[in-house]
Amino acid sequence: MDKADRAGFAVFCVAIVFLAFVVGAFLMLSRTFPFRYFDDAYKAAQATLSQLSATDLYTETHLWREARRSERGVTLHDPQRAYPGVTLYTSGDGSYAQLIDMDGKVLHRWELPYREIWQENPEGRAPRPEDRIYWDKARLLPNGDLLVVITADNDTPWGYGLIRIDRDSKLIWAYHGATHHDLVLTDDGRIVTLSHAFSEEDIPGLHGLEQPWLDDFLVTLDAATGRELSKVSLVRAFLDSRYAEPLYQTPSYAVADPLHANSVDYLDAARSAVFAPAAGRPGQVLISFRNISAVALVDPISGTLSWATRGPWIVQHDARALPNGNLSLFDNAGNYRERNISRLIEVNPSSHEIVWSYEGDDAHPFESYVRSSAERLPNGNRLVTESDGGRLFEVTPDGTLAWEFVNPVRGGENDRYIPIVSSGQRLAYGELDADFRRLLDSPEQGERHDP
Repeated sequence: MDKADRAGFAVFCVAIVFLAFVVGAFLMLSRTFPFRYFDDAYKAAQATLSQLSATDLYTETHLWREARRSERGVTLHDPQRAYPGVTLYTSGDGSYAQLIDMDGKVLHRWELPYREIWQENPEGRAPRPEDRIYWDKARLLPNGDLLVVITADNDTPWGYGLIRIDRDSKLIWAYHGATHHDLVLTDDGRIVTLSHAFSEEDIPGLHGLEQPWLDDFLVTLDAATGRELSKVSLVRAFLDSRYAEPLYQTPSYAVADPLHANSVDYLDAARSAVFAPAAGRPGQVLISFRNISAVALVDPISGTLSWATRGPWIVQHDARALPNGNLSLFDNAGNYRERNISRLIEVNPSSHEIVWSYEGDDAHPFESYVRSSAERLPNGNRLVTESDGGRLFEVTPDGTLAWEFVNPVRGGENDRYIPIVSSGQRLAYGELDADFRRLLDSPEQGERHDP
């Protein structure tokens, strides 16, 4: 091949590359066939690269934070103000939960690695490494059984399943749906939870929606068997209601995850009678939607969304209907104070008046941009899970701290990092079955968990 032929061939190759670039750019910008296939392949490659590059457990995951304090364990206990009992908590450093007494002594531990349950995630792919999988929400039953929502860091969907295990951490059943964030056990033996999955459907009027995007589902399971009883699309619930407008206000950072549901609260007859938006209709579920800063009531069987609102809160978690008819929220970012961006608020659901709040102070900074919850205790106190702070604390109605527990686990160079605490539950000792209490009281149990 002479010089002229080589030059011509080079020009031809450049022309082919340029033409391919122009055609590719046209397909991407016009979003015409086969744009979707190229886009999906690109996103899959990007997600894989993100997982492979996120190698530092402490700084490149959502499971650890820089420790704000050096204290560990129970740092404060006022027996006159605190609600006495045992406290269950989960930690971002693994698939386990621990039950502690008011002094922080470990009474019992449950632990079950993900790969002893499933060999793949709910999407059928290889799961994340064990140190990237953790127990998000755990609820203790009186006999020592545990209900656990499992999630993973840096995977989408991040919901990894829901299990029931006995007091010896033996698996009773496993539901391999992409459950995430929260669960509640109803009085008639059902579990209400959340799951999510990719969808390719368009949402008319929602501009900029990425494909695929995550739809959230309200799921009901049988607590004895884990069998799925109902599953309704929450995006569809919004679209079929007169409250669809918040969905169309999805911020740009959430166009692949428009709703991001993060809590469920099942309204029984007593609370539905006093919670005005429920209008005396028991069985509805109060759901918090982080990405649109909204809360809504949804029927778990029909999927009907009967009420929704936005108010003086930002990217909130843990919406609960209180026995007095008010709405309780963990307001993650609505406090606008340095080192105290979070607050707890109790709101009149009709007027949006804040009737009570706790905002932290300089001595006890209160800041968790993600996760977190506040459980109202029988004495009126609240058990607060401040996830990013790696701590649980109990606050009285007048804003006084009555009890505080800081996750004792540390990691990284010079123990600089603390795992998140994503779930907390307080139970009176008498709520536990006698047989389980005997196990907790046995000398062998104490020796097993002594440091």
